[in-house]
Amino acid sequence: MSLSIRPAADCRYDIVSLGEVMLRLDPGEGRIRTTRQFRVWEGGGEYNVARGLRRAFGQRAAVVTALAENEVGRLVEDFILQGGVDTQFIRWVPYDGIGREVRNGLNFTERGFGVRGAVGVSDRGNTATSQLGLGDIDWDHLFGDLGVRWLHTGGIFAALSESTAEVVVEAVTAAKKHGTVVSYDLNYRPSLWKSIGGQAKAQEVNKAIAPYIDVMIGNEEDFTASLGFEVEGVDDNLSDLDISKFQSMISTASAAYPNFEVIGNTLRTVHTASDNDWGAIAWSKDSGFAQATHRPHLEILDRVGGGDSFASGLIFGLLEGEPLSTAVEYGAAHGALAMTTPGDTTMVTKAEVLKLAGGGSARVDR
Repeated sequence: MSLSIRPAADCRYDIVSLGEVMLRLDPGEGRIRTTRQFRVWEGGGEYNVARGLRRAFGQRAAVVTALAENEVGRLVEDFILQGGVDTQFIRWVPYDGIGREVRNGLNFTERGFGVRGAVGVSDRGNTATSQLGLGDIDWDHLFGDLGVRWLHTGGIFAALSESTAEVVVEAVTAAKKHGTVVSYDLNYRPSLWKSIGGQAKAQEVNKAIAPYIDVMIGNEEDFTASLGFEVEGVDDNLSDLDISKFQSMISTASAAYPNFEVIGNTLRTVHTASDNDWGAIAWSKDSGFAQATHRPHLEILDRVGGGDSFASGLIFGLLEGEPLSTAVEYGAAHGALAMTTPGDTTMVTKAEVLKLAGGGSARVDR
């Protein structure tokens, strides 16, 4: 593999994620609009990757984020601590009493079932994380003095404000200076860009960040929406995902951004909320394309976080020096397993991932 990864012995952390951590309010089998109770989890597109690498794969993890200093912020911190992710890089912002100046993000998410699709309602304007700016984090201390093998961030954090996009560039520049590998999940969310310029703005921001990225990750629509790379023959419903067409798109992307060492692309066809075809392909400079086991009609309990779990499985394989073909199998297997449990974050073990990636079945273990 062409990636140059710092030795574990030289670094305090294997993985650090930069992004917002929200409180997810989950009505379970019910609806947001009619429920009388919610289960509460933590979640965030970038954070979920670090937590997955810590809980499922035993990697040393930390998160760089910000929270308003109140009871809700401390609840989010408690969830992060339960996940084993280091909290020392949380920037605590004084709370004004009602959230006029700063607040913590809430994410209401129902998982859907059958013909009723999943629904997400973000309530995250004016959050502490969205106000992170240049100079708020001592990146040279983190990447230089302490040492980090891998930094992960993404398009959700970059979309929160003008300043968070600048912070991404600041962070990845510092990471590269200290030899830290940088991955980025495009994670296009129309709701985040809707009021600030839509898809055109998303492409402007992500195209400015892309030249700094070693490992670029996205799903079946992200590379088109976030970077402008069209996939020939794909309809609006993403009902027929021809692997060869995505390989062609990846070849175009890798030529446009020669800094990309690895590209990971999940592929999902939604038949119903509970029935998805699930797969992934990956590409690297030195080994070309690899395709994970395709899982047609995969039964889904909660799809949220499946892509983040793909990213953490892929990254684990790359950190371990596995061939790309193995790393992409880890990613696809971890994503498939994570979607069998509720919440954004993984509840599976490395042994379960390796078993499924190696062709294991769901027969009872006893």
